[in-house]
Amino acid sequence: MRAYQFTATLWLYPGEAAWHFITVPEEVSDEITDLTEGRRRGFGSVRVAVTVGGSSWRTSVFPTKDGTYVLPVKKPVRVAEALIEGSPVETHLQLVDL
Repeated sequence: MRAYQFTATLWLYPGEAAWHFITVPEEVSDEITDLTEGRRRGFGSVRVAVTVGGSSWRTSVFPTKDGTYVLPVKKPVRVAEALIEGSPVETHLQLVDL
């Protein structure tokens, strides 16, 4: 599996659902786009395995209009790792299904 490590800020989507995301850095997003050409799922999503602190889970990253991907961070992870909006989050991300 292809793996990446980066630190990015946790942010809250401005809407009713209260989804929290981390934006995958541009250089990592560009590489994900190149590596997954023709293999992406619905909405252009890419399956990933993620570790933040002591929490690990599987999810998908989703493309944005500016060419980066966003990674959803579920509430149990935010609680377990004491993450709040604006927190820098050290993220280990692996592509799945390659």
